[in-house]
Amino acid sequence: MCDCEGAPLPSMQPAVKPVVVVHGGAWAIPVGMSEACANGVKTAAVGAFRVLKRGGTALDAVETAVRALEDDPAFDAGRGSVLNAGGEVELDAVVMDGRTLAAGAVSCVRNIANPVTLARAVMEKTDHVMLTDRGANLFADSVGVATVPSDALVTEHEREEWERHQQYSRGVKSLFNSRWDHDTVGAVALDCHGDVACATSTGGIRNKMVGRVGDSPIIGCGGYADNRVGAVSCTGHGESIMKVTLASRILFHIEQGRSPSEAVESCLQYMAERVKGGAGSSQ
Repeated sequence: MCDCEGAPLPSMQPAVKPVVVVHGGAWAIPVGMSEACANGVKTAAVGAFRVLKRGGTALDAVETAVRALEDDPAFDAGRGSVLNAGGEVELDAVVMDGRTLAAGAVSCVRNIANPVTLARAVMEKTDHVMLTDRGANLFADSVGVATVPSDALVTEHEREEWERHQQYSRGVKSLFNSRWDHDTVGAVALDCHGDVACATSTGGIRNKMVGRVGDSPIIGCGGYADNRVGAVSCTGHGESIMKVTLASRILFHIEQGRSPSEAVESCLQYMAERVKGGAGSSQ
């Protein structure tokens, strides 16, 4: 978490103190990866904070933060994402602008290093909210969003983990509750104009079915932003999050007068009771 106290815009004191909150996922971080993950989140937050210091928008800040996490192989987003049942990377992402409620999302993209940037392009350059799979890749080509060879997103660590995982066939729920990592990333921000935004990006869960889409790119599930209430980015078991529309549910509780922490705690308890799922959020 970073704020901009003592860092006014060059020509004026900001009317609102900007803030950015970044998360690297709700998962049991192995001891050997804890430092890399902490440093990755810090780097992402600092980069986004600089955007806000310069007077950038909340949308600019969350995209900057999530791009940094997508570029960091310590996280399940962009390069270093987990592999699906076919041994491939499939990526999902969403962005949302709380000022206008504009949103963009992509799912099942395979050779995009920064799906969060492609999601923003969907929001700003199409009349749609979500593009998926081949259509998303064709759109990326048409607007100049950089593509990479699919193998460039696969790390040696994830290839080894995927091969080891082929020994098991325990289903999505069991996979989430195992020791294997699950670490969707995201960010929320408030800029000096009082606007909020959210962004969420993920490679999903290891050994998922080809074409599986989780909560991350679904508005109201993996993220939501509304200037009248706030912004949320979620992480956790996607199927459970979708069943309770976690992001929008959290903001509804805040709108009803609960504090952010109370809203999150109540919604996570509800999700655990109703669908036996686990998750976390930044807001």
